[in-house]
Amino acid sequence: MAGKISIIGQIAEVEREIAQRQQNYAKLVREGKMRKEEADMLMARIYAVLATLHFCREHEADIRAYMAARKGASA
Repeated sequence: MAGKISIIGQIAEVEREIAQRQQNYAKLVREGKMRKEEADMLMARIYAVLATLHFCREHEADIRAYMAARKGASA
């Protein structure tokens, strides 16, 4: 397994996955192999992952400071 993957890299990968899912799910729904409700639910989940990653990127400094303070308090 690769080393640490940056938050930017993770966001890029999730965005790539979203694009693939949009194409694949649309095809599966058209072919009757997937219900639209299921496709919508799965897309909502992946968009939630993307939103979480964006939140973490936007608040990275605060998260790191919190983790450092917490680690210092437990030492």
